[in-house]
Amino acid sequence: MGTFSYLAILALFSMGAMIIFAIVSKERTERMKRDPDSEKSALAADTSDHHSD
Repeated sequence: MGTFSYLAILALFSMGAMIIFAIVSKERTERMKRDPDSEKSALAADTSDHHSD
């Protein structure tokens, strides 16, 4: 295997890891949005409701 092959494998692995991270983060965010008892973030502490629906 040449250098190009190693770089291609590394790039694909990195992209895959970032996609998995994004999916997990999205699921956690959606779960928190659905939970009425979830704690508000510090950025949303001055609002009356953190649910958009």
